[in-house]
Amino acid sequence: MASREDLAIIRAARAGQAEAQLALGRRYLFGGNGLPQSFATALHWLDRAARQGVPDAWTLIGEHIPYEVVAQAPRPLEYVLWYERAFDAGRKLAGLAFARLVLAHQAQPEAQAMLGKAVKALESEANAGTAEAQWLLAQQQAGRQAADAASVDASEKPAPERDIAAQWAQKAADAGIGPAQLALADAAWLRLDREDFIRRALPLARSLLAQYGAGLPQLNAPAEALARHLGEGNITLLSRLSQVLAEIPGVDADEAQSLLELGAYADDKSAQLSLGLFFARMNEDGGRAFPGFGSANYKKAIRWLTAAGERGLAAAWYALSRIYLKPEFSQRNLADAQHYLERAAEMGHALAQLECGSSAWRNRREDPANDVRAVYWLQKAAAQDNADARELLFKIADRPAAAAWAVEARSHMTRDFLSAYPFLAARLELAILFGLTRPEALLIDLKQADCGHCLVVDIRDYYARSKRRLILIETGDERQVLNRIGRLFEDVDCSLNGPEGNYRQRLYRLKTALPQDDDEQEEESDLAEES
Repeated sequence: MASREDLAIIRAARAGQAEAQLALGRRYLFGGNGLPQSFATALHWLDRAARQGVPDAWTLIGEHIPYEVVAQAPRPLEYVLWYERAFDAGRKLAGLAFARLVLAHQAQPEAQAMLGKAVKALESEANAGTAEAQWLLAQQQAGRQAADAASVDASEKPAPERDIAAQWAQKAADAGIGPAQLALADAAWLRLDREDFIRRALPLARSLLAQYGAGLPQLNAPAEALARHLGEGNITLLSRLSQVLAEIPGVDADEAQSLLELGAYADDKSAQLSLGLFFARMNEDGGRAFPGFGSANYKKAIRWLTAAGERGLAAAWYALSRIYLKPEFSQRNLADAQHYLERAAEMGHALAQLECGSSAWRNRREDPANDVRAVYWLQKAAAQDNADARELLFKIADRPAAAAWAVEARSHMTRDFLSAYPFLAARLELAILFGLTRPEALLIDLKQADCGHCLVVDIRDYYARSKRRLILIETGDERQVLNRIGRLFEDVDCSLNGPEGNYRQRLYRLKTALPQDDDEQEEESDLAEES
């Protein structure tokens, strides 16, 4: 409760007396005599006194009012003058707050004029060993370097100047500034320096574990509160660390599990995947991992891998498919293994696509369409530079190549002839594009043959000497040609009862534009009589 003396000072301060405002501000600044400590209220009264020219008022603001208090004010730049004056008067702490205010609002015109002085104040504090100033200066230099990188002369700048930000960040990190340590770990990760990343990230992760690890056993599911307390930067750090945990020497099983759980319970999907793989004692390819860390716990592994899979990680579904194939797993189930494998393949997992393709090819005798399914998955895996998929794909499917006979036939046909027989012209175009033989070109039913990713050429019902074969559709141009020809045949009966007639009629129509040859006569004689 305010004393009579305090009440008198309050009345005088409200009446506009500068000395009373200074006294009241000082009392709120330090508390006592019945008045609580309140930096915001102290700032209000000291600012009013400073505006009446009281030097002690801006000195107290510069020395004792933290930047965080001013930053929450409606118009923070209204107070920057007092920090500048206190800094000019030799108050070093005021210089840091002055620089932070200016840099935080440097886009505003009133701050632009003070930017140079703010940077000098920051450099002075940084050189004096103030860790916070070193980190702020590193951020300022990094911003300048980013702007320079967009200019034409960026490459002409000397290397020492380009490294200034990194040097200050290193000093701030060495002094224990968390954001600086996170930034250096992030930089190490982005330049693929795993050793440096581990060196920087592991102490930070252990510090987080010491702070939040005690509450992990009480959690049954990812906790939003834990994610909020950790913050995005720390969660990213834990996520990345989880991906290289197997490479870190000196980490025992309990610590490894706790580090992974910290990220997993913060609802990071990469950490959940890593935790699931850790419990399964396997890597993403399904091989054994984490030697010396004890036996696998598949029940816990399935829990976390399922969580990661539902968050969109195909690798989690692939890992689950490997678990359900393991002989030592008490709930081994081939149907579940295939289900998770196909789910991973559908989400773009190259190894899952290779396995789906290989499995379909091995079982092609059980279902005639399995070879088409095999080509589908192998094409997708090969598109991701999987060498095994590419090798198997080229064994079971042909690549498009122009048919010499079709090219020759096309050269003998006049424009009038092709216009008169559009279906024959389209079949010749298919033969030229996909390397079809004469019987294949004349008998193929494109509506049945076009599977989207490949052509199924199977005319054995009409031409006994032929073999079923698959031809890859690899380019957008090939797809466009097929779409165009497909529209031509869309409402046409392509069977031997259709408008094109039987094979003899189609072959005769082709021969009218070509010189007679023995091969055509032989093909015609070998053809079974159509009904």
